[in-house]
Amino acid sequence: MNPQRLMTRFGKALIPVAISLLVTALLVSLAGVNPLNAATELLRGSFRDLGAFANVVNFWIPLTFASIGLIITFTAGLWNIGVDGQITIGAIFASAVALSWDLPAPLLIAAQIVAAMVGGGLWGALVGILKARLGVNEIFGGVALNQIANLATLYMITGPWQPPEGGSVRSSPPFPPEALLPRLSDDFRISPLMLIGVVVALIVVYLALRGTRWGLQLKATGKNPRSALLMGVPTNRTVITAFIVCGMLAGVAGAFRALVVFQSLRPLVSGGIGFLAILVALLAENRVLLVPFITFVFSALLGGSAQLKVALRLDVALVGVVQGILVLTALLFKGASERFQATSSQPSRTATRPEVAHE
Repeated sequence: MNPQRLMTRFGKALIPVAISLLVTALLVSLAGVNPLNAATELLRGSFRDLGAFANVVNFWIPLTFASIGLIITFTAGLWNIGVDGQITIGAIFASAVALSWDLPAPLLIAAQIVAAMVGGGLWGALVGILKARLGVNEIFGGVALNQIANLATLYMITGPWQPPEGGSVRSSPPFPPEALLPRLSDDFRISPLMLIGVVVALIVVYLALRGTRWGLQLKATGKNPRSALLMGVPTNRTVITAFIVCGMLAGVAGAFRALVVFQSLRPLVSGGIGFLAILVALLAENRVLLVPFITFVFSALLGGSAQLKVALRLDVALVGVVQGILVLTALLFKGASERFQATSSQPSRTATRPEVAHE
């Protein structure tokens, strides 16, 4: 790609961001707060010290895992609304290993991550099978399985994994120390293992989508499933494998939430990360390399939201408004740009028709 075209694409990407920031500044001004003060407090809440920055990173890691997985299903033209349930099932499978297996720390940690990938992959496979084999729309299948996953969490916490003091909906018993992922330090509580995992997942998915037969099959299925089938692409298998791989990555996100963030299994362990990851995938437009930057912005916004309430008496829902405006503006701008391109190319096609007729 030449530099001029790269700058053009970069400029187009910045326009929706600028518009969303202007709209947000207007809303903050209407609330009687200086937008610059709001931005300063937001940054202070996310980066005031190592502990605050660690919270941002600890949200960024699972959000990035889930978003990378969603890029795969979006490439195949699939709305994987069930990714939140896949995160939850990954957390349940990892918790099962943490609470019942007695292994040395390295083996136990590896077993928990593998179990989370298996659980998330199986939950994703259910959505894919319902879609490919039974014709159930993936949105309906995903929403139903999300609810089942949440109910399964409540059952395990109040039943087999209830704390010694009796039934509780708060959490399972704390995981043993050897089950917890090692952290960099007491001040900077992030997992280097998961940081490496995010980078590896990013590279593998990027290369798989660009340079493998499976990646081409995903793109063909996403563009036109019927044409892909006529060309020999196994569309049903492609759909199912897309959900499985996405579920595996979402399962790792669930393991991180359980093993690092909470150190136990809790209700709504996903924290809505799956639904936020859908917004990230929409903004990234199937471009894997954009995902970590978008997820970092979202994580920083959420990390600093509490500071807005403390310092400026602004409701933390403002961050959700910012995210929603950003996604809506990006989608509207993309639709308008595509419509303009289609309209501008129409005269050129019309102009070539006399030549074809003359020939």
